[in-house]
Amino acid sequence: MVMMGEMWNLGSTMGTLMLLYTLFKQFFPTHLQLYFDKYFKKFVSFVYPYVEITFDEFVGGEYMKRSEAYSAIKTYLGDKSSASANRLKANVVKDSQSVVLTMDYNEEVTDEFQGVKVWWSANKTLPSTQRIAWYPDDDEKRSYKLTVHKRHRELITQSYISHVLQKGKEIATKNRKRKLYSNNPSQNWSGYRRDKWSNVPFEHPATFDTLAMDANLKEEIKNDLIKFSTAKDYYARIGKAWKRGYLLYGPPGTGKSSMIAAMANLLDYDVYDLELTAVKENTELRRLLLDTSNKSIVVIEDIDCSLDLTGQREKKKTEKEEKDEEQLDPITKKVREDEKKESKVTLSGLLNCIDGLWSSCGGERIIVFTTNYVEKLDPALIRRGRMDKHIELSYCCFDAFKVFAKNYLEINSHSLFGEIEALLGETKMTPADVAENLMPKSDYDVVETCLKRLIEALKEAKKKAQDEARLMAEEEEEKHKKKAEKEVEQNGVGMSAEEVKENGFTNGH
Repeated sequence: MVMMGEMWNLGSTMGTLMLLYTLFKQFFPTHLQLYFDKYFKKFVSFVYPYVEITFDEFVGGEYMKRSEAYSAIKTYLGDKSSASANRLKANVVKDSQSVVLTMDYNEEVTDEFQGVKVWWSANKTLPSTQRIAWYPDDDEKRSYKLTVHKRHRELITQSYISHVLQKGKEIATKNRKRKLYSNNPSQNWSGYRRDKWSNVPFEHPATFDTLAMDANLKEEIKNDLIKFSTAKDYYARIGKAWKRGYLLYGPPGTGKSSMIAAMANLLDYDVYDLELTAVKENTELRRLLLDTSNKSIVVIEDIDCSLDLTGQREKKKTEKEEKDEEQLDPITKKVREDEKKESKVTLSGLLNCIDGLWSSCGGERIIVFTTNYVEKLDPALIRRGRMDKHIELSYCCFDAFKVFAKNYLEINSHSLFGEIEALLGETKMTPADVAENLMPKSDYDVVETCLKRLIEALKEAKKKAQDEARLMAEEEEEKHKKKAEKEVEQNGVGMSAEEVKENGFTNGH
């Protein structure tokens, strides 16, 4: 009762002072108001026995980064708000039937820490200038305010705030659903949501157990990932940003995307699929990467096709690359050319983001590049220290086949395994093609049917490879023949080059 009486008296006193201050502001000249303001605020701070600490939603002059403290506080206050707040906001989480309750703006909840009572309130500040907005929340500034008695300042600033942030992050990690993000065009970064990334739940089922590849390489990659995820103190000690780069390269269909999904599932990380052709300049790329969270994998797939990152180092295309480009339809070719022209992201800009000073903004991030043609990439882009681990995902080996057989057919051995192992050693077939042949096509397909279908496909692939090799040999022989005939025409009619040389004839003399 005594405490309530004290609070009532304090409230009455402060209310009276505020009323007098309002009347003074309304009826007294401006120069007297400025003079009076100075001493009135000092008096209020002397009488008012509480400390107020504000946590804004965004930090930085241009709202470049969402405050991790704000997000942690919002998570921490979630259960307390639903249990004690009188006014709540209800939000339906995407792809979920549950409703998330948080306290409404200008609402207050209490918390207690080591016997000390504190008050939390959610606040929203409208823009100072009136203007027409497309959405009601446009340009609003949101924050949380913590209020505590002055005599507990040291406990709150040194212990309680750290406790709240730590607990909030733990709750968020425990309750979060991993997401797959994709970057939005920069013209959509302003307005109602200001989202640089859109997302969907990440539900890819691939794991290292289901990944079909060489067993020793698989174990090596798993150990490397686990070591990285627990090496925060090690990276700080050696003076490096807590990040790691992986280059996945190999022919199409060798499991590069499945490898990324398995990495995310192993470490419980979010995945950011960065489409470079949608990024107009280096500044936009920097802002996108600043807006990624810790415990995440940033992926740039087919980086050799995304942008012209070779600078002035023009490289001659291989016959296979030229053939692949010829098979593209005209519309796809035009789209790729236009995308490269529109984007002004440079090689140096990308390098600064993944390995320069900006790469230290945040931690526990993995950067993954994928490519079908590793020889096309600039050496500066994939050197050690940027892409720390180079992983070649090649054609299906027998170890990979055994994983497929266990996953698709639920068998560990069969009398046909020996023949399949021999054919795999002689034939180049991608894991995607092996998996497709092993997959039962109807309820009547038994194990032996699927294995025999794979054997036939391997035999056909072997025959096709032999025919292509023979054709190439014939073409090569034909080239040599034409070259010899040309030399004969230049050096002497009816004489070979050797005969011309022996008889001393040159240039037709």
